[in-house]
Amino acid sequence: MTEPKLRHLSCASARGLHRIGYAEWGDRDAPVLLCVHGLTRNGRDFDRLAEHLSRRYRVVCPDMIGRGRSDFAADVALYGFPQYISDCVTLIARLDVEQLTWLGTSMGGLIGMVMASIPGNAIGRLILNDIGPVVGVAGTGRIADDIGDDPTFNDFEHGERTLRTRMSEFGPHSDEQFRYLSRHFVVQRDGRWTFHYDPRIGAAFRETTAKPAPPLWGVYDALRCPVGVLRGARSDVLSAETAAEMTRRGPRAELIELPEVGHAPTLIADEQIAAIERLLHD
Repeated sequence: MTEPKLRHLSCASARGLHRIGYAEWGDRDAPVLLCVHGLTRNGRDFDRLAEHLSRRYRVVCPDMIGRGRSDFAADVALYGFPQYISDCVTLIARLDVEQLTWLGTSMGGLIGMVMASIPGNAIGRLILNDIGPVVGVAGTGRIADDIGDDPTFNDFEHGERTLRTRMSEFGPHSDEQFRYLSRHFVVQRDGRWTFHYDPRIGAAFRETTAKPAPPLWGVYDALRCPVGVLRGARSDVLSAETAAEMTRRGPRAELIELPEVGHAPTLIADEQIAAIERLLHD
C-alpha cells in the first residue's frame, strides 16, 4: 500500500488553538472526497478506500480533535458538534475548493448532515455510512459502555486482541483486516500501549447521550444535495425503518444494505468499496 501525505492544520476554539491532522491522497486538482470517521476512530481507517479512489479523487481524511494525530482538547466541552463543524469549515477553507463530496461514518456522517444543511455549505454530495436522523438508543448505549476506559496493553498484539472483541458489531473480518483496523488505533503513548484517542471522549459522549437525542428529520429534510446511505443490515444505530424513511422524504436517499454487517461498515472489503463507488455514481 502506498502512503498518503500527512499534514496538520491549526484550528481555533474558545480555549485557543489546536492542531488537527489529516491524510491526503491523489492529485491536488482532482475532485475532493472528504472522509470523516466515527466517534473514537481516526482518518487512517479510510486508507484502503482512499488509495483505491485516489485515481479519480483528491481524498482527504482528517483526525477529528482528540483522535489520531490531532491534539487532545483543552476542555472536554470541545468534544461536540460545534467544534467539529468549526474545524471542518477551517479544513475545507485550507483545501481551497468550492464543492466536495462528504463521506461520513457514524459521527462523521452526523457532522456532514448538519454541515450540508447550513446555507452556503460546500457539500455537493453526501454519503452517510450507517447513520441517519434517528440514532438507535440500543446502539448508543452499547457504544457508551465500551469507550473511554483508557486501557493499557503489554504490547500491540494484546491491544489488537482486545480491539477484536470490541469490533464484533463491525461484521466478519479476516486476520489481515483486523490487523489493518488496529495498526493506527493501538499505539504507544506516554510509554504504554493504548487506544489512539482521548479517553475523555467517553465521558463527553455519555453526558451527551444521557437523554435521548431528538430526531434530526428537520435537518435531513433541509438537505439539497444528493444523498447516499450505506447501512449494515444488523445495525443497532441506523434501523431499517429509519433508512427506508430516508429514501422517501427530504433528498430521497439512495440506499444500499450490507448483509452480515452491524455498526458500522469499515469500508475495507471489496464489496463495501464497490458500494461506495455506486453511491458516488462512479
